[in-house]
Amino acid sequence: MPGAMMALPEGAVRRIAVFRALFLGDLLCATPAFRALRQRFPEAEIALIGLPWAQELVGRLPTIDRLLPFPGYPGLAEVPADESRTATFLREARATPIDLALQMHGDGNVSNGFVAALGARVSLGYRRGPDARLTGSLPWDPVEHETTRWTRLVAQIGARPDSARLDLPVSAAERERAGALLAPPEDREIARPGPLVGLHPGAKDAARRWPPDRFAALGDRLAARHGARIVLTGGEGDRALTAAVRAAMRVPALDLAGRTDLGLFAAVVGGLDLLVTNDTGASHVAAAAGTRSVVLFGPSRPRQWAPLDGRKHTAIDALALVAPGTAPADALRLLPLDPVLAAADVALESRQSAVGSRQRVGQRASGSLNW
Repeated sequence: MPGAMMALPEGAVRRIAVFRALFLGDLLCATPAFRALRQRFPEAEIALIGLPWAQELVGRLPTIDRLLPFPGYPGLAEVPADESRTATFLREARATPIDLALQMHGDGNVSNGFVAALGARVSLGYRRGPDARLTGSLPWDPVEHETTRWTRLVAQIGARPDSARLDLPVSAAERERAGALLAPPEDREIARPGPLVGLHPGAKDAARRWPPDRFAALGDRLAARHGARIVLTGGEGDRALTAAVRAAMRVPALDLAGRTDLGLFAAVVGGLDLLVTNDTGASHVAAAAGTRSVVLFGPSRPRQWAPLDGRKHTAIDALALVAPGTAPADALRLLPLDPVLAAADVALESRQSAVGSRQRVGQRASGSLNW
């Protein structure tokens, strides 16, 4: 099917279901595909079949109309399977026919079965080997970037994104609240004059976490070299990690773990000059916000998950920097400070150069610069 458009059902496409019952970074990587769908089918109702937490994101996206909580399905780990609950969900889905169902939940080995059971007039997804359960499918490429994978899929139905930009809208009120949180404190010891640098030490998988003591050492070095103010970010479950980083640092840090919801977290990240983060949803929040980042990869692969804009976002591949033969699950634990510090230095120097360039342009425009 690559290179050929997939036939759509006759008549208008009025109801679209997208199956992607995953987490923040996964959904943000798919937002260019969501945007392309909305542009291709502006009058259709687009529903996301996802995890309950995603209501917070769906409410922000103009590309998705509503969330249908995923009921679970045998073989998919995100929600415990419950035969009765799943049967009820599928029965209700088939009662009001879906025109187009998109399987955006992995390689299709299990998830194609769930999407096929929705009974849509047309269905599309990926497959490993022969698979006729969907109307149309593309071969799964396990190393394809997570954003281009889904834009390539929706392109088969004529939905082509305007860009690879990730979407995470925040309100003016959230930006104002973030500004208040990040405002320099009155204590002069803490209120250093340099850039705001966020450190995000959490990740769901422990193998994807750089050790807290190295995050702490990084924060101290950036404070010493750049006069940086350090901001620790994370969810409620990251409080122990950020507390460990804060305790190991010699300079004070602002700890915001557990103090922000999705919108406020995105606004905080948008107010930073740099975010250093493990490969987790925070890296994609930085990409959506346009905040420079250094992203640390261990068992996960930069080719698949690193932000696409290499001018603003630097991927550190721990597996390429530790001893040959190191198990992927051990790579981040063994990653030393120096390559991360060097990448952060470059990012902050690039940011300062860009700020200086904008100031010089403004001075020339105002006639205040003597040549």
